[in-house]
Amino acid sequence: MTRQDLINLIRRKKSFLCIGLDTDINKIPAHLKGLDDPIFEFNKAIVDATIDLAAAYKPNFAFYECYGVKGWESLTRTINYINTTYPGQAFTIADAKRGDIGNTSQQYARAMFDKASSGLDFDAVTVAPYMGEDSVKPFLSYPSKWIIVLALTSNKGAEDFQFFTGGDTRLFEQVLNKSKQWGSRDNMMYVVGATKAEMLSDIRKIVPDHFLLVPGVGAQGGSLQEVAKYGLTKDCGLLVNSSRNIIYASNGTDFAEKAREEASKMQAEMDAILSEQ
Repeated sequence: MTRQDLINLIRRKKSFLCIGLDTDINKIPAHLKGLDDPIFEFNKAIVDATIDLAAAYKPNFAFYECYGVKGWESLTRTINYINTTYPGQAFTIADAKRGDIGNTSQQYARAMFDKASSGLDFDAVTVAPYMGEDSVKPFLSYPSKWIIVLALTSNKGAEDFQFFTGGDTRLFEQVLNKSKQWGSRDNMMYVVGATKAEMLSDIRKIVPDHFLLVPGVGAQGGSLQEVAKYGLTKDCGLLVNSSRNIIYASNGTDFAEKAREEASKMQAEMDAILSEQ
């Protein structure tokens, strides 16, 4: 999906909502657990209920890899269902946080983007930039695919390294300044946690036009209004992720309906924000 495709999608849906498919078998409704592939059936129902409200979906790989081959099958079925049932209607993110030396990253990129090799065909993948340019560049060799570089995360441990100051710049600012030389606003985004919303104004000074993937709204305490205040651009420039608040809104047979209700609340708020812009 190109940058303009993503912008058009956001405008059409009046939403920059990303729904995280962090599907935990222990939290899904009991009536699904007897099915052959309960994780896929849960994801399918969530997607069907929210496809008109969400601009993106983001499966977190940890919730699938922990089940081995069967979990990988659930992940593959999920992404293929979105791509074939709703082509062009959602931006798909592999939340895999890959990062390794160049030749290994080439294989990671194949796994995310080369359907003929892996069965997966995501629009984007999250990447850790710690090992530098040669570990990131292989992901950028696929046309119309994106990498989403970890810049400033929402977890408590972000304080351990990301705010370390070298000279006049903090480490996350050095990551932004250096990595933006590797790609462009057309194929690179950044992860910036919603619990660090006040930092978005500093981040926008460095990457004024790049899209930002913003987790942490909802269960982690981040504010959508604050994120929009400091991070919104003329092209929106944001994908705001919510996972638990939406997908686990109910653990009964009405789970998809309740998920839609929560997603609808966020979409309505986003519509109002975009209209004000």
